[in-house]
Parts: sequence; structure tokens; C-alpha cells
Amino acid sequence: MQLDIGKPILDKNDRLAEENRELLDAHGIFMLNILASPGSGKTSTILATIEALRSKYSFAVIEGDLASKVDSEKIKAAGIPCVQINTGGICHLESNMIANALKAFDLDSIDILLVENVGNLVCTTDFYLGENARAVILSVPEGHDKPVKYPIIFQEADAVVLNKVDVIDYFDFNEREFRASLSQINPAAPIFPISATKGTGIKAWTGWLDSIVIETRG
Repeated sequence: MQLDIGKPILDKNDRLAEENRELLDAHGIFMLNILASPGSGKTSTILATIEALRSKYSFAVIEGDLASKVDSEKIKAAGIPCVQINTGGICHLESNMIANALKAFDLDSIDILLVENVGNLVCTTDFYLGENARAVILSVPEGHDKPVKYPIIFQEADAVVLNKVDVIDYFDFNEREFRASLSQINPAAPIFPISATKGTGIKAWTGWLDSIVIETRG
């Protein structure tokens, strides 16, 4: 007999995630779960995304980190409602954390909720939060082989953002190999090369996000 000790935890998480989804649907909120390594540019991508779409949508952000409130302060400085979740030693966000964070928002004033998950390419993918979609951010300095080394998170992605392309000439990053490996792992996921701090590629990325928000709302 073999027991999967993770199954009860994930089952409970998924039940709570469905409750999150029902609550968000009731308020017409689209939630995007953003997954990436530390230092990939998650917060700068979020800020660039909001800037590009804030004339059309109202945003809120949930920031997940092991510690500190550095990123949430950046979001709040941009005038966006934000809740910081510090997980301590937990390497991912869970649906009960999201449920508690939602209580702090005026849900009727939000169109898009962006969740910056804890920087991690492994366990974040196991925990459904109630999101409509997942985006994975990979930065050029991390290397083109990450989809091969961490296939599951890329398999689960609805879109992949390749950030920091403005410095691609300074790193040993083979974009052709990156795209080839990703096409084997998840051929349906679109790839958006961007520089979040320079603005490169943001229009294509936010155009995709806008389209799936519209599609989800019917």
C-alpha cells in the first residue's frame, strides 16, 4: 500500500481555490497567476502591464514573498491596491492565502487581479489558486534551458513571457533553442519577448491578456 501524503493537502487547496473562483466570477474579476524565479522581473512586468491597460481596466495585485514588503510598496506607489502575503518558509502561495487577501479588497472595483507568486519554478505550479490563467516569466540571464530543467511549470503555462530581451546580446541565451524546447513541452503557449523596464514587446503581451479577459467575460 502506498499513501500519497500530498493528495489531501492539494485536494483541500483545490476546493478552496474553486471557492475563490466562484467569488471572483461573481464580481466579474479575471485573475492571472504569475509564476517565475526570483529576479526575473515579475514586479516590473506587472507595473508595465498595468500601465498599458489601466485606461481600460481597474487592477489590484497580490504580492507573494517569503519576507518583506518591497514589491508591494512599488505597486502601491503606482496607485494600485495591493495586499502583501509573506509566507515565511513556504515556497508558494496557497488558495487559503488568496481567500484571506481577497477580504481586504473592494471586489466590485476590480477588473483584473494580478497575483505575483513566490519566486520559484517548482512547487508553485502544484497549487491552483482559482486563477483564470497562468503566465510564466523567464528572464534572459536565467538561461535558455529552463524549460528543459523545469518542464512542469512551462507545461502548465497559458503564456510565457521572456523578459530582459534588451540584454540578450550580453548573455549566452539561445532563443532558437528556448523556443524549440518550449514548443515540445507546450506548443500552445504563446511566447512574448519583452523588456519590462524599456517597454519593448509590452503591446503584444498586454494585447494577449486583453483578449483572454474579453474571451473569459464572454
